[in-house]
Amino acid sequence: MKLRLDLLEQMTPADIAEQAEKNVHRFKPEPLFSKTGVGSLSPASTNERALEVEHSMELTQKLERRARKAGKKSGTKS
Repeated sequence: MKLRLDLLEQMTPADIAEQAEKNVHRFKPEPLFSKTGVGSLSPASTNERALEVEHSMELTQKLERRARKAGKKSGTKS
């Protein structure tokens, strides 16, 4: 997955929450989660990985549209 820092300023808290909700089913908290605040992610299947790529592409396209509306060029280096 390519990291697009030029689109980072277009992200909203709602975008972040939406992406987190898509992966929360894989999170497995430790038995002492309330005390330690840690856990782990279970391995993803091939289908889940394909969905992650699809979601990433959708998010990138959404952020590129926002950047165009805001008058910013995406994909350019400064």
